[in-house]
Amino acid sequence: MTSITIFGTGTMGTAIGGLLAAGGADVQHIGSGETQQVQGDIVVLAVPYAALAPIAEQYREQLAGKTVVDITNPLNFETFDSLVVPAGSSAAAQLAALLPGSAVLKAFNTTFAATLASKQVGALTTTVLVAGDDADAKAALIAAVKAGGADAIDAGSLARAHELEALGFLQLTLAAGEQISWTGGFGIVR
Repeated sequence: MTSITIFGTGTMGTAIGGLLAAGGADVQHIGSGETQQVQGDIVVLAVPYAALAPIAEQYREQLAGKTVVDITNPLNFETFDSLVVPAGSSAAAQLAALLPGSAVLKAFNTTFAATLASKQVGALTTTVLVAGDDADAKAALIAAVKAGGADAIDAGSLARAHELEALGFLQLTLAAGEQISWTGGFGIVR
């Protein structure tokens, strides 16, 4: 059985936990301000971008040897007009530098909570794009997502997190501007 720890109990953390639990994973949630032992082999950081560094610092030893999934979209939430990471970089790359003993993946940032919960984007199955440098870590997360009833695609190396964050930024700004709904988003046809 896959063991997952999710930092975050908000809409994304709950939706991701529900999806993975539906596939038979054992899911543990750690809420804001809570200090618990990280039990999962896969750890999902369903938190705001600003929380990544403090979590990495506090839990670095516990996260060593584990797969750590960054779901953040590091955008300027005051202006909604730019990403706050350096050009060509990503939140996931920054997290990987803070957690050299972990296999860092980027995933779930191009899906909304509603599409993870329903497993649908319109008439299409929700697809989670997964980027990372560890093939086994990606395969395990992709298998857990598929077991839960959504689709998942290997989107390449961790360097692709830059493009995934740009795509997430575009989707968020479209939803905030009421050009698409929060129950919609981008779908993938294979």
